[in-house]
Amino acid sequence: MPIASPHPSHKTHDSDDSFFYAFSALRGVQAGRDYFVAMCPLKLIPKIFLFDEDEIPSDLRAQRVLNRARIPEMARYLVENPTEYVFSAITASVDGNVSFEPFGGDGTQIGRLRIPMTAKFIINDGQHRRAAVEEALKDRPEIGDETIAVVLFKDGGLKRSQQMFADLNKHAVRPTKSLGILYDLRDPLSHLARSLITSVSYFKGLTETEKTTISNRSIKLFTLSGIYQGTRALLNKPKAGRISPQEGDLAVSFWNEVGRLIPEWQMAQEKKVSAAELRRDFIHAHALALHALGLAGNSLIAAEPKKWKVSLKGISKIDWLRSNTKLWEGRAMIGGRVSKAHNNVLLTAVVIKKALALPLSPEEKRVENHFGRRGN
Repeated sequence: MPIASPHPSHKTHDSDDSFFYAFSALRGVQAGRDYFVAMCPLKLIPKIFLFDEDEIPSDLRAQRVLNRARIPEMARYLVENPTEYVFSAITASVDGNVSFEPFGGDGTQIGRLRIPMTAKFIINDGQHRRAAVEEALKDRPEIGDETIAVVLFKDGGLKRSQQMFADLNKHAVRPTKSLGILYDLRDPLSHLARSLITSVSYFKGLTETEKTTISNRSIKLFTLSGIYQGTRALLNKPKAGRISPQEGDLAVSFWNEVGRLIPEWQMAQEKKVSAAELRRDFIHAHALALHALGLAGNSLIAAEPKKWKVSLKGISKIDWLRSNTKLWEGRAMIGGRVSKAHNNVLLTAVVIKKALALPLSPEEKRVENHFGRRGN
């Protein structure tokens, strides 16, 4: 948990030989208590807010344990986007004799915030941002003079910190995968997925761009996240991998060809059947199928780069009806509900690959053998 540490930057020295951090800050009021918003140079963040869980008493650990697996990606985001990155404010509690000196009179809410260097700081929200800043500074020390907003609450004895963490996170809602893809302008695959919902006739007008799940009353058949995942499997691309114009054209061609071979997709496009009916009755109307089709499509195009469209016709022989429980229960469905779990995607891809006379990968063989043994 972060605590204060003496450092020569941003310090003042008073006549009583006490040292202070001094920041220009705004003063506000919430729940009858003063709080402050200060602009802190990035280079000071790791020094003011140390993170060493072993040295902090358990009663002061107001946050979850740091998930260090998240740090490299967040730090890379800072390093690779020096002119575009956006980091939201860090929220912290401070236990100490904090004083605020208004500029130009007592009624001014802008002034100087002074915090004794003996004060303790605890981050209530933003510990991963703090750690990412520390890592990014190692590669790009020049960003150290840029600033991040720090929201500081006075908290004598740090008694409210744990409740503050709970309150700050209680109503936090992560954006859906589809919404993240819709607004991600840096990821080439996100850009391709957005273009596919207008360039593939079967996706046009039938794609939910904000939600990852589709309600029963929705007129949409696909989700943007499902198209993204299926296309990523089709092109076998890592996250943020580059997409060539040829690969983009291939994705458009592939999904248009798949739609041509699935009569129900055509019926939905022509509004001859509702999207809700298709989701209720068919496996191919779910993101699971898009992912599995992408996996099978990647293998097919690798095996027959010139004649894949001819061979793809094999998918028209698949019985996609959910009522065919002998085929789909335990494979694409668990207890009658479609499952997007990794093994279910692979087991569905096995059905498609067999219809296309394609060999199975070692992992697909493994899950298929396990599925077969379970069914006996």
